[in-house]
Amino acid sequence: MASSDSSPNTTTTPIFISANSLHSILTHNSLIQHFQSSLPKVSPTIHTPIRQSFEVSPSSSLLLMPSWSSSPSFPYMGVKLVTYFPQNSTLNLPGIHGSYVLFSSSTGQTLASMDGTVLTLYRTSCVSGLASKILARSDSKVLVMIGAGALAPHLIKAHLAARPSLQRVIIWNRTMKKARDLVEDFSKSDEYKGVCFDSNENLEEIVKMGDIHSMRECDDEALRRGRVFVDNEGAFVEAGELVGAFERGVIKKEDIVGNLVELIDGTKTGRKDDKEITVFKSVGSGIVDALAAQMVYENLQKLA
Repeated sequence: MASSDSSPNTTTTPIFISANSLHSILTHNSLIQHFQSSLPKVSPTIHTPIRQSFEVSPSSSLLLMPSWSSSPSFPYMGVKLVTYFPQNSTLNLPGIHGSYVLFSSSTGQTLASMDGTVLTLYRTSCVSGLASKILARSDSKVLVMIGAGALAPHLIKAHLAARPSLQRVIIWNRTMKKARDLVEDFSKSDEYKGVCFDSNENLEEIVKMGDIHSMRECDDEALRRGRVFVDNEGAFVEAGELVGAFERGVIKKEDIVGNLVELIDGTKTGRKDDKEITVFKSVGSGIVDALAAQMVYENLQKLA
């Protein structure tokens, strides 16, 4: 893992990394590999408070996701800033805007500012792809993509990179209620033994954070029947399907088998056989934001 060349006696000129530049620097395969090799090493050294959400107006929000390292082997700190202005649709503007700012954790100097929306699309999909690499059946042939928003193409590419055995992608683009009904059908039917459910954060729902119980992509039956994993412990308080399941007594926190780092380093066992149902819930974290930003920044430094 390369280190920043910033030092107290070095003046660093901050760089701006556009969305187009991120597309040219990142690939889903390389970011999945970076997460797999770096997460177990870096996670114990990075401090990541629960994301902060502020109501700017009755309809708009500001979201902050900070993180910082306490280790010289990962000399970075950063913060993702996300704004949610749903009324922008009347102005033909996106409702969500994001930026990620990367700093040196040894000097505090600003190193880079980059498009936070695109960075989130890559890191979210690659966390999902990495989880499927561990939890899905090795002979998986079909990927069912529920939804066709901005994240969908990234999720498909990440899963194809993680699971070369995939031969077919089915896109189900209906209302959220119908999508949940489809998941419920999957979880109840014996025909779908061996399936790997992957539920990701929805950035629009995350920034609203008002009614966490409405943020559900997975039904109780799937949680009851499956072995459930999370990307990080933040899911215990931010994932609507888990929070609701805990309150209803469907499962307990102790029933969550493990997190992504434990799956990577082998502390917890992933899929045990071809018939069990595995469930992975991701809510995102500052750790994967920082790792993705580090990869982008250091790759650009190599080209300089």
